[in-house]
Amino acid sequence: MPIPSDLFGSVLIALFGLTQFAYFLTFVLDVYFFTRPVNRVDPREAQALDPAQYPYIVLFYPVLRELEETMRTTFLSLSRLDYPPERYRVVAIPNASDTDTLASLERLAAEFPFLELLAVPPTSDPRWQVVWDAWNKTEKAYWWHRGKRAFNSDLPPKKTRQLIYAFYTMAEKLSADGDFLVNYIDADSCPPPDHFLAAAAGIRHYDVLQAQNIAGNLNASLAASWHAFDHMAWDGSKYPHLSADGKHPFWVLGKGLFFKASDLMALGGFHPWLTIEDPEVGMRFWTNGKRIGIIENPLIEEVPVTFSHGITQRKRWVAGFFQSLGTPLKDMGMPPAARFKAWLNFLPCLSLSLNSLGLPLGSWAIYNGWIGQQIVPDWMLQLSLLNLLIFLVSTSALYVRTWRRSALVLPRRRDRLWYLLRINPIALLIWWTIWLIPLFIGFRMYLRDEGLVWERTLKNDANHLLVRQTAARPALAPEPDEVAAVLPAQIVKLRPSP
Repeated sequence: MPIPSDLFGSVLIALFGLTQFAYFLTFVLDVYFFTRPVNRVDPREAQALDPAQYPYIVLFYPVLRELEETMRTTFLSLSRLDYPPERYRVVAIPNASDTDTLASLERLAAEFPFLELLAVPPTSDPRWQVVWDAWNKTEKAYWWHRGKRAFNSDLPPKKTRQLIYAFYTMAEKLSADGDFLVNYIDADSCPPPDHFLAAAAGIRHYDVLQAQNIAGNLNASLAASWHAFDHMAWDGSKYPHLSADGKHPFWVLGKGLFFKASDLMALGGFHPWLTIEDPEVGMRFWTNGKRIGIIENPLIEEVPVTFSHGITQRKRWVAGFFQSLGTPLKDMGMPPAARFKAWLNFLPCLSLSLNSLGLPLGSWAIYNGWIGQQIVPDWMLQLSLLNLLIFLVSTSALYVRTWRRSALVLPRRRDRLWYLLRINPIALLIWWTIWLIPLFIGFRMYLRDEGLVWERTLKNDANHLLVRQTAARPALAPEPDEVAAVLPAQIVKLRPSP
């Protein structure tokens, strides 16, 4: 029996109203985030300290089947760190079975004397006992003490397992020397020279520090431009507001962060049974009273240059978000109201598809009302007008921030204009629709308890020229319309390359 036209029309109008209301709520959420204060780190405070007072830093470098040139680019960046060499260590932590990467790292260690290697053995190796002993001592390692994987030492082979072994092994080695800061980066991460100085300044005020990130290969392909925009809209815009004077649950970004080894030890280290460790460990820090400070000078990274690789990366993010926001929040002791706030962190990602629905539907309703064929109630039309106005204002502000931020890696104006052309509003509507794919796959992975084996994102040394060009030009002048302050430290403050 066919559906009567009036019923069909009523259903359509109801769905339209629901979509517009949900779309409006995404803007309300934006207002909430952007009204939270940002706790920024001032790296200049380190200048007033005696270098002997700088905290000791151990930087872990977890890698898996990486190109030697990708790692060389990262080590070139690390060689320019403005920090006393005796106050830090750089420790690469490949799997012992990853013989090709180990061979590459051994060659690179001859080129970069600061590089140390710590091969991660299988969990059956007796050297893992230091981890089991530490977890036995703290209930904060809740995954070890209860649940379906309690006391399961067969940890899944991924980045988190490498970090766990390296952290407890180094903590045991350095126990007699006092506390130290833990820092880790990805295979393609290129920190600025003041990365450690910012940590020395920020750790005096905050318990956790997070450096922002930016993609260096913004214009490598259309896919790279769209992938990089995610970081512009989140890492470089909304994320810093999670600091919020310690009043909002935060997560960390999985690279470029710092915290005290003693704090991580007390909280049980990293959770090994999640696809990604970043959200859970950040929220566990927050639940136990730790505050985060934001380091604005970003790490340069690379984003996938194909859509398929980007979906592979993002489906893992989505699965990890769902996993972290479920049982772990209760197990770590986060109260209900805080758990609701924690979910707010994920909603901007979860609601991306509403952008591709709300804007065209609202524009369609406004157009029909303008030509005298209004088919929705007045309040829905007014809500559509309000949504369109808010979208124009918020998107314009985001484009302004993106224009300024892209100068960190694209000093030429024409390159930045080309990037903005690639991420025009129509392109973003398509991109937000494509985001439905990793959202679906990631949710399915969550339901099936998948994603525990490291499915690495392909790195192809995309920032090779960017890092080396800045070394060759220690004082790259901005264009007349730009303020020198927006230039990255890796451009204006470099040491000669090795």
